[in-house]
Amino acid sequence: MKSIDLDIIEHRLTAAEFIPSPNCNERPDGEVSLLVIHNISLPPGRFGGGHIAELFTNRLNPDAHPYFAEIQGLEVSAHVLIARDGSMTQFVPFDRRAWHAGRSCFQEREACNDFSIGVELEGTDELPYTDMQYQTLAAVTRALLKSYPDLKTERITGHSDIAPGRKTDPGPAFDWKRYQRSLG
Repeated sequence: MKSIDLDIIEHRLTAAEFIPSPNCNERPDGEVSLLVIHNISLPPGRFGGGHIAELFTNRLNPDAHPYFAEIQGLEVSAHVLIARDGSMTQFVPFDRRAWHAGRSCFQEREACNDFSIGVELEGTDELPYTDMQYQTLAAVTRALLKSYPDLKTERITGHSDIAPGRKTDPGPAFDWKRYQRSLG
């Protein structure tokens, strides 16, 4: 599989579509030292349709699906979404705090949003992720590692690991070994 090279300029991926989310704020210390991998599908188990972008920009129509009514008013975001086809959308610049992790703890340090980058994979815990998603995720990760010196490969984790019992993503379908090998 051919490797993708990505650039980050002014805390944004140059190859990603940028749709700004209001669900972010300043990082308390400016630190970027953790990468958190998530999954999301809206409605659950369905892909495409633009509903994730609507959620991250507070424009999700609660009447469009019963599940959307359940999450009405939720203010969440991620830095980057990687769709099933490998395309990327960035919602929050990397130097800002996206609201992706919620109550969380990594190595006895709480409030992971303060120092982490959140990458969402369009998917579910149970369905395999696509080859293009793994390829794009590896490229995004390599670009982040290059741009943020406090971020190291041993500081990459899943949402389930920083919010155990509360979150399960990226789930058992995510192939951590494959992902780690792809980082070289």
